[in-house]
Amino acid sequence: MAADFLPINDWDHIEFYVSNARQASYFYSHAFGMEIAAYAGLETGVLDRTSYLLRSGDIKFVVTAPMHAEGPISDFVRKHGDGVKDIALEVDDAAKAYHETVKRGAEGVLEPTKIEDPHGNGYIVRSTIKTYGDVVHSFIERHNYHGPFLPGFTKPARIMGPRPTFTGLQRIDHIVGNVELGKMNYWVKWYEDVMGFALSDHFDDEHIKTEYAALMSKVMQSGNGYIKFPINEPAAGKKKSQIDEYLFYNNGPGAQHIALRTDDIVATVSQMQAQGVQFLPAVTRYYTDLEDQLHELAREGRGTMGPLGQPIKGQAYVDKIPELGLLAQLGILVDGDDEGYLLQIFTRIVEDRPTLFFEVIQRQGARGFGTGTFKALFEALEREKDARVQPAALQGAVETVPAE
Repeated sequence: MAADFLPINDWDHIEFYVSNARQASYFYSHAFGMEIAAYAGLETGVLDRTSYLLRSGDIKFVVTAPMHAEGPISDFVRKHGDGVKDIALEVDDAAKAYHETVKRGAEGVLEPTKIEDPHGNGYIVRSTIKTYGDVVHSFIERHNYHGPFLPGFTKPARIMGPRPTFTGLQRIDHIVGNVELGKMNYWVKWYEDVMGFALSDHFDDEHIKTEYAALMSKVMQSGNGYIKFPINEPAAGKKKSQIDEYLFYNNGPGAQHIALRTDDIVATVSQMQAQGVQFLPAVTRYYTDLEDQLHELAREGRGTMGPLGQPIKGQAYVDKIPELGLLAQLGILVDGDDEGYLLQIFTRIVEDRPTLFFEVIQRQGARGFGTGTFKALFEALEREKDARVQPAALQGAVETVPAE
C-alpha cells in the first residue's frame, strides 16, 4: 500500500464568517449547548476581526465577524451570507501538507507560516489551500502551542447568567459540499489527486430523487477514515432542487451542512428542541413502513430492512434500535449497513438565506451513509423548499450537461 502523503490527525476546527460574531456565538451556545471557550478581538490585540471559539466534546466552531466594511471577511459575508469559510484539519507538519497538496494541483492561499502567540503560549504553523467555491482548508500544526485555542485567543471574560445545557454533541462526522451541475466528478478527482482521499460511497439520481427533483452525491474520505466529505451536485429533473436553491442564494458552491455526532440522539435532539433548535419533520408513512419491515424481518430471523425498502444488511439490530414511536415523535430516521445501524435528523436551515443547516447523527457500528435515510432527508428538504417562494432563476427543469 502506498504511503499516505497527507496524514491528517483529525478535524481541527470549522470557521464561519458571520456578520455578528457575538450574536452567532450566543445562538450556538444557547441552542446547540456549546461552551464559549476562547475569544479574540480588540481586547486581545486583534484589529481586523472578532472571533469566538465554541466547543462541544471534540467539536470546535469559530465564528468570526469583520471589524470594517471592506476586507475578505466582509466580502465573504456580503456574497454568501453567514457560512463556512475554513474547514481546518489538524496535521503534524503543516509545511509538508501544503507542499504535498500544492505540487499535486492545489491553489495555495497561505504558505506555511509560524504564528507566535502574543500571550506567551508558544506558536502554531498554519498553511491554507483553496477548495470548492470560497471555502478553504487550513492545515494546523499545534504541538508547540499550549494556549486555549490559537495565537491571539484568550479565555473569555466571565459570562453572567445560566450556563448553556450540554446537548451531547461530541464530534464532527462529515461536512457536505454543494457544487454546480457537472462539477461533482471534478471535485471527487481533486480530493483524490490533491489530498489522497478515496471514494467511500456513491448515490446517483436513481436513488436520491422525488417526482420532480434529484441530486447526485459522492463521499470522499481520508486515509484514516476520520474525515469525510460528501459532494453533492444537482441532477436532471422537472424542477430545480434544494441544491440549485443553495447555489443560487450562496452565489456559488459552498458547505451545505455539517453532521455532528452524538452517542444518544434521542437525548440530544430532545434537549436541542427544548433550547429552540427546529428539525425537519419526517412523514408518518416513513415510520409505518419501517415498523412493518422490521417486524416482518425479525419474525423471519433475517437482517433488518431500512426505510423505503433499502436493506440494513448483516445481523438484526431490531432490539437495539430505540422505540420507533419515540423516533417518530422526534423525526429521527433509521438506516444501516453490514456493521450496524445509524440514526439521523436534519435541522431546519439556520440562516436567513436557505443555505446552511446541520445534521445530528448517531452511529451504532455503521460507517456508511444509508440510502434510505438520504432519500428521506432529501424529500424533507424538498418539502421545505417548496414552501418558499421561488424566484424566476429557480423555476423550470434541470437539464443534463455533457460528460467532461
